[in-house]
Amino acid sequence: MIHHDRILILDYGSQFTQLIARRVREAHVYSEIHPADRGLDWIREWEPKGIILSGGPNSVYDEGAPLAPPELLELGVPILGLCYGMQMIAHLTGSKVVAANRKEYGRAKVKVLGGRLFQGFSPGEEIQCWMSHGDHVDVLPPDYVATASSANSPVAGIEHRTRPIFAVQFHPEVAHTPRGGEIIANFLFEICKCQPDWTAGHFIESEMGKILREVGPTARVICGLSGGVDSAVAAALVHRALDNRLTCIFVDHGLLRLYEREQVEHTFRRHLGIDLRVVDASERFLARLADVSDPEEKRRIIGHEFIEVFAEEAKKVGGNVEYLVQGTLYPDVIESVSPKGGPSATIKTHHNVGGLPERLPFKLIEPLRELFKDEVRQVGRELGLPEEMVGRHPFPGPGLAIRILGDVTKPMLDTLRQVDAIYIEEIRAAGLYDEIWQAFSVLLPIRSVGVQGDFRTYDQAVALRAVTSRDGMTADWFPFPPEVLAHISNRIANEVKGVNRVVYDVSSKPPATIEWE
Repeated sequence: MIHHDRILILDYGSQFTQLIARRVREAHVYSEIHPADRGLDWIREWEPKGIILSGGPNSVYDEGAPLAPPELLELGVPILGLCYGMQMIAHLTGSKVVAANRKEYGRAKVKVLGGRLFQGFSPGEEIQCWMSHGDHVDVLPPDYVATASSANSPVAGIEHRTRPIFAVQFHPEVAHTPRGGEIIANFLFEICKCQPDWTAGHFIESEMGKILREVGPTARVICGLSGGVDSAVAAALVHRALDNRLTCIFVDHGLLRLYEREQVEHTFRRHLGIDLRVVDASERFLARLADVSDPEEKRRIIGHEFIEVFAEEAKKVGGNVEYLVQGTLYPDVIESVSPKGGPSATIKTHHNVGGLPERLPFKLIEPLRELFKDEVRQVGRELGLPEEMVGRHPFPGPGLAIRILGDVTKPMLDTLRQVDAIYIEEIRAAGLYDEIWQAFSVLLPIRSVGVQGDFRTYDQAVALRAVTSRDGMTADWFPFPPEVLAHISNRIANEVKGVNRVVYDVSSKPPATIEWE
């Protein structure tokens, strides 16, 4: 896919590298993350409008530390180094990088001294920034001027006198640097002269053309719908491009939320007019899950059974079916960060979700593989998908099976569906749904004594979970107003038979995970 203006992000192992890409894209400029060892010829051919060198866990003096070739600084392409990226620029230009008297992690005050990167800031102004480093630049490199300083880093920002090379010791990409967006925007628009043309509409138009070219005029395509945002948007985009040559298959494994199957049928069959095949395999899945309590075994069984059911149904779709649509996202195709930094953003040659491509003789179409989750939602809105589908919270592939701790039975699923429906309904009624990254209920494998009416009860307990997050990597529990929690608890205890106790999970990630299993 060709973009007029794009930013190349070279990844040196920072935990924030994906955030850099997201911040650039939020400014409507396309960006991609690539390994730090991309060669100069490759970079020239890629033709970036600007290059960002990420942070990383290494010292420039570590054995095997990833270093850019000095010639990178001579390409004439604007460069922005962040944290380790700044130290590397200084090191490559003959300056001295030293261990700080004390390592600097967390919020810090940085004084702005001037420079093009800080256009719109007042000289001498102090701004809050996020630091995460053990080394710092001790002496300005030749032909560079200082643009920022802090108590622990006298050289906290630099700019070359004549070349478009800039760097800062802090992380402008994180939320804890409140004015970081302005710094990134200055690099994109004042220095790189990028055009903000990376929009949902632009993406849809471009991707539709790509799909048409790849599939050709006669081939048919199938897509497995899960009810989640990613597969829904992928299907809607391919349908926009190919119309009636797309068939969607929705496997109801009996582990869905209340009315989820009906919502999918309404949206895709009636609203969008897509050829939708619904397979009710709930009894088959429940039979396979009988007496299974281990969460990993549940996941394995559900994944295996889903592939079997989907493969059986796919063979029933007539016509010239050659392609399979998957809702792969950009973070899915980036390898995890290597401990030494280095090539932490290696693109997988074959990204495989659920094992379907290995079982079916189809070529893959992954129309969302360039997008982050928030971009997928915007594309979905542009395609006309309803907000209750596009804006819904993440939901695990194994469904409610991993929100029932212990064995999974139909009565337990029915109970959890009712609890979860009340919980989400009240969150929406309180106007809090969009403030929460994910909210769900968990059926606990314990019973407790209660009193309902004049009778003693010995019934089940449920846990409510709600977290705020930007990307799911870390999360904080959501501070509900007490009266909202009280109302939710009261409704659940009164309306759901067999539940007499409601608890709220106040664990953050880490140390806990978002899901319980």
